[in-house]
Amino acid sequence: MKHYDAIIIGAGQAGTPLAKKLALAGKKTAVIEKRIVGGTCINDGCTPTKAMIASAQAIHKARTAGDLGVKIVDIKVDFKKIKSRKDEIVKSFQASAQKGIDATKGLDLIMGEATFSGEKQLTIATFNGKKEIVTADWIFINTGTKTAVPDIKGLEDVNYLTSTTILELEEVPESLVVIGGNYIGLEFGQMFQRFGSRVTILEKSPSIMGREDDDVSEELTKILEDEGLEVLTGTNIESIEKRDGKIIVSLKLKGKTKSITATHLLIAVGRTPQTDTLGLEIAGVKTDDRGNVIVNEKLETNVKGIYALGDVKGGPAFTHIAYNDYTIVYRNLIEETKLSTKGRPVPYCMFTDPQLGRIGLSEKEAKEKGLDYLVAKISMEQVARGIETGETLGFMKAIVDRKTKVILGACMLCAEGGEIMSVLQMAMQGGITYDMIRYNIFAHPTYSESLNNLFMKVE
Repeated sequence: MKHYDAIIIGAGQAGTPLAKKLALAGKKTAVIEKRIVGGTCINDGCTPTKAMIASAQAIHKARTAGDLGVKIVDIKVDFKKIKSRKDEIVKSFQASAQKGIDATKGLDLIMGEATFSGEKQLTIATFNGKKEIVTADWIFINTGTKTAVPDIKGLEDVNYLTSTTILELEEVPESLVVIGGNYIGLEFGQMFQRFGSRVTILEKSPSIMGREDDDVSEELTKILEDEGLEVLTGTNIESIEKRDGKIIVSLKLKGKTKSITATHLLIAVGRTPQTDTLGLEIAGVKTDDRGNVIVNEKLETNVKGIYALGDVKGGPAFTHIAYNDYTIVYRNLIEETKLSTKGRPVPYCMFTDPQLGRIGLSEKEAKEKGLDYLVAKISMEQVARGIETGETLGFMKAIVDRKTKVILGACMLCAEGGEIMSVLQMAMQGGITYDMIRYNIFAHPTYSESLNNLFMKVE
């Protein structure tokens, strides 16, 4: 049995930097990884998908270049090159993460699957077939999530894709049905439509991106449909079967029975925490009814000295939140600060084209809270930079407090939406009110300059 000061389960975007920093702070540290160093983000999340989205966007730019007076006749999709480029980027990022761990003194990397065998004790089934037992004063759970698989009749009998396995396709699907109309489903759906697939999005809720305001869902639906995707909402899938080499999805839509035939099927209804094999009950660590590890505002579980970081604890499932979790825990434990997750900003960006950048409250949330608010909104068809570049899809929208003029939230469904949203996030964190932005000097002609015009819409 080997004892450490700290053990991190999972070498993801919180676990890896935390392990390195704890070791550099003089703590005898181990990080346990059952798959590949780097976690979902590097290996089958942000990095590979955004690399492939860049290729899909280049294809779309080439196809629509005629609108700008540039006629491109022979456009070919080299999917093998697209995949190869993606794989090289992933390999580079993963190697960098691995190198960082290997170069850190006082840090052990153990490849294997960990299970609690005591409150502060773990048994590891290592890659070489042996078992190791380790203990620690601090244990950090950073095991992330995996694809949630819905209970649909016949699904287990078809070779469905997940957000991980779809990245390993060698050829562009002839046709693709995507079950789920949120971040993962929409990014992949638009991407493969641009690669040449015939894509159908199936969403159970009345609209895609159901957590967003209605105008956001409606606008994004129109954008996707104009590109050729079929978007079906309010669907109830009854069964799935494989027939003559094709996948048949039978569903109810507005009271009528409908069937859709495709060569490929992607499951994108959400993610579920990877806690089922951890043996948390042995350690006495509590979870909610979905299996998420329950933590307080300092990210500590009900067991003193055991923490959970990243997606495994539920809440916003974003890489940047996981990374912020690491900084909070590290600074509290080593630098003796008193940081918490309470009130921290939760920005996010969905990389459809145009992007959807969001920060703070939506109009729907402001209404539910009974706030006295105003809405500022401007179409991208009124944004000078958008007109000049041909990027006129979508809109900018912000929610402000009527009396204090404080910015409560923003939604940027537009070209470079994530970057523009970040400008408003900084304003919100710095206490800059919307009237100050209305008359601020921005460089011309930039997208952010139209924040002047956006807040002139406030009556």
